[in-house]
Order: sequence, then C-alpha cells, then structure tokens
Amino acid sequence: MARRQKKKRQIKYFDYSLLFIIIFLICFGLVMLYSTSAYDAQITFKDPTHYLKRQGFAFVLGMVGMFIISRIDYRIWKKMGGLAYLVAIVLCTLVLIPGIGIEHNYSRRWLGIPNSSFEFQPSEFAKLAVIVFLAAMISNIPKKMAKFGNVLKVMLFIFPLFALIAYNNLSTAIIVMGIGGAMIFVASPKYLQFILIGLGAVGSIALFLILPSAGYRGERIEMWFHPENFEKGYQTLQGLYAIGSGGLFGKGLGNSMQKLGFVPEAPNDMIFSIICEELGLFGAVCVILLFLMLMWRFMVIANNSRDLFGSLLVTGILAHIAIQVVLNIAVVTNSIPNTGVTLPFISYGGTSVVFLMAEMGLALSVSRGIQFEPEASEMSYD
Repeated sequence: MARRQKKKRQIKYFDYSLLFIIIFLICFGLVMLYSTSAYDAQITFKDPTHYLKRQGFAFVLGMVGMFIISRIDYRIWKKMGGLAYLVAIVLCTLVLIPGIGIEHNYSRRWLGIPNSSFEFQPSEFAKLAVIVFLAAMISNIPKKMAKFGNVLKVMLFIFPLFALIAYNNLSTAIIVMGIGGAMIFVASPKYLQFILIGLGAVGSIALFLILPSAGYRGERIEMWFHPENFEKGYQTLQGLYAIGSGGLFGKGLGNSMQKLGFVPEAPNDMIFSIICEELGLFGAVCVILLFLMLMWRFMVIANNSRDLFGSLLVTGILAHIAIQVVLNIAVVTNSIPNTGVTLPFISYGGTSVVFLMAEMGLALSVSRGIQFEPEASEMSYD
C-alpha cells in the first residue's frame, strides 16, 4: 500500500461577521433616524419619512458601491493613492471659494450642482483619500518608518489637507490627523517618538486655546464647563436631559420628548442622546458593543492581511470609525467641548454614509484576500 499526500488546499476567507454587523448597524440606524426625525420632517417638509428616504437612498447607493469595491482586488487602489489625495486637496480648496462652496449654518463645507438638491461634502472623501494615500506611501517605505525624521516627513505630507479642512471644520481635521497618526503609529516600531509628538501636540493645542486669538474656540472651552451660561450651551443641556431621562431601559422606541424640537440637530450630531432617552442605558451600551465588535473584526482582518498595504488600509478604517464614535459620544455626554461629529452609520448624512460604505467595501476586499492553510496535511491511502 502506498501512501500519498494530497496537495495542500488554500482556504479562501470572507468576513461574513463584519458584513452582518454592518447590515445590522445600517438597519438600526435607519430605525433610529426615523424615530428621531419624523416630527421635524413633518413640520418642515410635511413628510415624516423625508430624512428616512434620503438616508435610505444613500445607503442603497453605498451598499452597491460596497459590494462592487469588495469584489475588486484592493491592491489596485495602491496606484491611485496619490491621485485621490490630490483630488481631495482640490475639492477642499473649492469649498473655501465664495460662490462655489455652499454654506449651511454659517459654515461653508459643501459643494453642489447649481439648481439641484445634490450636495457633497469633500471632507468625507478626504478621510478615505488619506487612508489610501498613507497606506500606499507607508507600505512602500516600511523600514524607513523607524526613523523619527521620516515619521515627521510623512505627517507633513498630510498637513496641507489638514489645514484646508481645519479652516472651516476643525473636528473633521482632527479626525483626519488622527487617522494619519494611527496608521503611522502602527507602521513604526518605535513608540517613544509618538509620546514626544503627543506631548508637543497637547502643548500646542493648550497654547492655542489660551491665546487671546483663540476666539470662539476659547468660548467653547468655557461653554464646556458652564453650558448653562451660554446660549449655544442649550444643545448640550437638552442632550444631557435626554440622556438622564432615559434611565436604565428608556422610555421606549418613539417615545422621546426631547426630539420634539428641544434638542437641536437631533438626527445628526445628537442622535446618541435620543438613543439613550428611548432605549436607556441598556440600549446605549448595546450600541457601543456593536461598534466594539466592528472594530474587533477590523483588527482580525488587519492582522491576517496578505500584505502591509491591506493591513494599513484596514487600520486606517478602524481608526476613522473609532475616533468618530469616541468623539461623538464624548460630545453628547459633555465629556469634551461641543463640536460637530456624526455617529457612523446612525446619524443623518448622505455623503458620510456613501464614503463609509466605500471604506467597508475596502475592508471586505482585504478580508477576501486572506488565505488559510489546513494545519494538518490531508492524507489518502491506496
């Protein structure tokens, strides 16, 4: 009898757990958006489903994009990182030009087609562009990331985009810089240099805030400590009232009182406060756990990626979601000064949804490239 060893089979992988979590978050987000926005939509547009229909369309568009991108080999995007970054700079520059950039609530952050309802927020595209650009750049020079000078050079590459976004939207600029910092941190084998950079950044921010020229940013710090003394602190106070009135299990889905015109921007930045009011502490913890599960799947994919580029792509996506979730919940609970940051997959915002889904497509594409080999060789006998 001769013994023959079969050729090892490589097992292709696809992260269905990540896909399930994404779909669940989308469905939950649409339910909470309708619950939060129906009253305002009825008053403003005479249609309680106005925001739901627009968000639903954005999700459908995003889902199509996600599945298309997930089927494309992610390594193709490595060649387009520089182009994506240049396009982001051009779009963010156009936003600042009067007559081209569209202004809402005294902030010019959108581009759009004249005489149409289509509007586009370039800063959302900039987050994705930075992820692809840095993943491509760092994966080409992995050994050079051990030197502090090279780390600074890579950070300087994204500074022009950071400055353009920060001019009108400091919170998004912080997210962009946070994404870059996380990706560089993962790629660098030395941690001491990041401690020095972090201390320098904290010192610079503190100095910037105490200077007389700090303006409204200094006022935001004061409003953080004493929101009751400022007219703009009304949103923070109403959000805290909503959280406090929810108790352990909430008032029930659809039964929020604060969403009836009391919490400004409830479907956008403050939707987490309505979740707390309607679903209570239990619901809020479940939402946080969902995001933690999402990040865990990103970590699994990043650790098992076939190459450094794919690992860095998923690391950047993880950093984006993590930073935005933490900032949104911290603002709603008044743990940090108030700033406009949406809750991923749940807050209203078409541009944000489309590019978030594109990022999910990239993560799924990286997961599709993972291959495992059986631990033991399969044997057969003649």
